Amino acid sequence: MSTPQLTAVAEDYIKVVWSLQEWSNEPVITKDLAERLGVGTSTVSETVRRLVSQGLLDHPRYGAISLTEEGRRCALGMVRRHRLLETFLVNELGYTWDEVHDEAEVLEHAVSDLLVDRIDARLGHPTRDPHGDPIPARDLSLDSPDAYTLAVMEEGTTGTVSRISDEDPQVLRYFADLEFGLDAHVHIVKRNDAVGVIELEWSPVHQPQETRTLTLGMLAADAVWIVATNK
Repeated sequence: MSTPQLTAVAEDYIKVVWSLQEWSNEPVITKDLAERLGVGTSTVSETVRRLVSQGLLDHPRYGAISLTEEGRRCALGMVRRHRLLETFLVNELGYTWDEVHDEAEVLEHAVSDLLVDRIDARLGHPTRDPHGDPIPARDLSLDSPDAYTLAVMEEGTTGTVSRISDEDPQVLRYFADLEFGLDAHVHIVKRNDAVGVIELEWSPVHQPQETRTLTLGMLAADAVWIVATNK
């Protein structure tokens, strides 16, 4: 696997387009990229036009922005770098899961493919990062879990936590304080959509016989993805 030489800006754009589509079926528009990248819409439009000319993006007039096959390949290479770096920072350097995203954002543009492969080998070829996001293999194949957010789950659903979004570090810190993390077993006891809360019973991985209770607002519930076990 070899990643073509792209500018850091191009790498950021294609990775963001891929990330916006990874867990959502919503079309990606200029405004989405502007918000995620913290730049103006005119800057996004100009950069997208350049990436279209380079064969990395498709953007029909008045249509959604999407990756070409080459763009998807390059994006997956960047995602692999980012998620392996996050895993290395947590497992080997003692970072907490709310600290690693910004560090990996910087490092992913600097490391070589050789270093990425050696990090992968050192870590034992992990299949997911500290937040549960799947890590593309060296051949860029990707095995994503059949997971959905707690916010859309019905009462009575049971399952295991497969992913917690890293979009909000405060939410990650909140869950870390509760010891609520990946592979925790959860049961949705009650939804109260009128006030926007979900009541859970859950068991931490290190104490599977213990049952704890937790009430989450929809913002936090939307950050937690589970694989249901009682479909």
